Amino acid sequence: MFATTCQILDGKAKAKKIQSALSDRIKALQPAIGRPPGLAVLMVGDDPASAVYVRNKEKACEKIGMASFGRHFPGDTGEAEIAAEIDRLNRDERVDGILIQLPLPPHLDAVRLLHLIDPDKDADGLHPVNLGRLVRGEPGLRSCTPAGVMELLKEYEISVAGKQAVVVGRSILVGKPLALMLLEENATVTIAHSKTKDLASVTKNADILLAAVGKAELITGEMVKPGAVVVDVGINRVGERLVGDVHYPSVFEVASYLTPVPGGIGPMTVAMLLQNTVESFERKR
Repeated sequence: MFATTCQILDGKAKAKKIQSALSDRIKALQPAIGRPPGLAVLMVGDDPASAVYVRNKEKACEKIGMASFGRHFPGDTGEAEIAAEIDRLNRDERVDGILIQLPLPPHLDAVRLLHLIDPDKDADGLHPVNLGRLVRGEPGLRSCTPAGVMELLKEYEISVAGKQAVVVGRSILVGKPLALMLLEENATVTIAHSKTKDLASVTKNADILLAAVGKAELITGEMVKPGAVVVDVGINRVGERLVGDVHYPSVFEVASYLTPVPGGIGPMTVAMLLQNTVESFERKR
């Protein structure tokens, strides 16, 4: 076994630093704009995990001096009613960021509803206009989870330029935008997924391995190049435990850096959501 001292990439500590800096920015900007920044989180139904996420987002808003305009709809609410609420929020000058908490109940078309959000208020960075700006390397609101990954790597001065980066997962939420952000920072990027043959032979080439596939403990120590940086974006419930896409004990023995679950990328996602909202607010000046 390769002997290494693995360092933990502490997303919770970095997220606190970001929130503290955002709080200072809000205090400086508020007198000029005449109001605090506002984030509206829309939730439909009673998914318990979603309820926890929404509560955490609202608490984080409060902590940094941001106004919260959340709305919780019953699970059987029709698409027209949610579309009307999005339209109202698009026009509400107190609201700088709008977020639809996913997943939505199956009778609602999440993609169609996301497309209705004003791209300049798209706090999650998932509107096609913002994804297009990312592809073109233009300024715009960035997808929160991948942006959080990149910020955490920067915090620990881990340069991706010239490195072999392997992203396991190709979702529009994480995998694809993360690959584009790595490419923008001059990494050589491979995307692996459920149809990849001999996944271990691909992951073992990675200097930086990023797991975002939603399969509990899929990546084991034998699949990791000794000394690699490993970022675990997954969060899966196994019985009473929350685990990532990475088998933590075996990968800890091999990697040089590793994100924990929980406490790694989760807090960074919320911090980036707040940052997107503050950036949208700042443009009102």
